[in-house]
Amino acid sequence: MTVSKTAEKTSEKPADAAKGRKDAAEPQSEALQLGELSEQLGYVLKRAQLKVFENFLRCMASLQLTPAQFSVLLLVEKNPGRNQTEIASTLGILRPNFVAMLDNLESRDLCARIRSTNDRRSHILVLTDKGKAVLARAKKLVATKHEARLNDLLGQANREALIAMLAKIANEF
Repeated sequence: MTVSKTAEKTSEKPADAAKGRKDAAEPQSEALQLGELSEQLGYVLKRAQLKVFENFLRCMASLQLTPAQFSVLLLVEKNPGRNQTEIASTLGILRPNFVAMLDNLESRDLCARIRSTNDRRSHILVLTDKGKAVLARAKKLVATKHEARLNDLLGQANREALIAMLAKIANEF
């Protein structure tokens, strides 16, 4: 613990010594004013993403799946025989991060890497039987809890419009 010189000399507690300073942090009861920040699309998107991910993690707590892991399992299921580089690239996950994620998924027996017969430097990804079962349960949880909550909040028309707008940003920006 660091004690300020002011507190040492006057035998005040550090918190008491800070009371007279302009830079001392004082608890505030009202929320910070965001100003222009609340109108910045990037900021609002990030705040929404954080809330959506928090809800996703709560819904997936029993399966211990992150949004990225769920996405990988979905893509592997829908794209049998594709290699790990293609999956990582599609999801925008850097190679070192993707390898660590695959190590985790493999250690949980959810997927397996198989050396490609066409290119021995490459590995294709497959779901294990356990991975297929976990993904099936995950899809049900996502549909009935996570996506259902978003649908209730937004309504079907707004949900579809939001997906279209976000896809436009992702594809054209």
